[in-house]
Amino acid sequence: MNVNKLLNQKGYEKIARIVRRHWITFLPMIIFFILLLAIPLGIYWLLINTASGYLQDPIYYTIGILFASIYYLSVILFFYTYFVEFHLDLWIVTNDRLLDIQQKTLFARTVSEVDLYQIQDTSSEIHGIFPSIFNYGDIILQTASAVPKFIFRNVPNPHGLRRMILDLAAEDKKFHDQ
Repeated sequence: MNVNKLLNQKGYEKIARIVRRHWITFLPMIIFFILLLAIPLGIYWLLINTASGYLQDPIYYTIGILFASIYYLSVILFFYTYFVEFHLDLWIVTNDRLLDIQQKTLFARTVSEVDLYQIQDTSSEIHGIFPSIFNYGDIILQTASAVPKFIFRNVPNPHGLRRMILDLAAEDKKFHDQ
């Protein structure tokens, strides 16, 4: 995805930060993916170690290979779709505005933007032991625009990012108050 196509960057506008969700929030999906990949191996091990001769018959063996292939392709497609949604969810903070790009499905995306001078209130939250250890959490922005609330979910260093957005918003308000 080309960020510049979505941004339509103005001449004076500079990208301050591109923010994605914290990588540790993808770890449970990787573990789940590995467990899903191990299921056919476990079934194969059970069939080999039982007294039944299902795998000796060429028809059952071929059907088993066919179903295992369909299963693996489905799991890989599911994982790929989730990875694309995870990776393409991003927030772009510039010195003039904020863009919220949410990848809904593989082929659906929502892009929202707000000028920084319209930000009225910001708060950052870190809840839980893992978010505290790995320093990730949510940022909630209240705005005076068509989209009244922007939520950055599971972003790294939410307190520092909130401060940076507030500083950029204060600078932007100076230009719009004139």
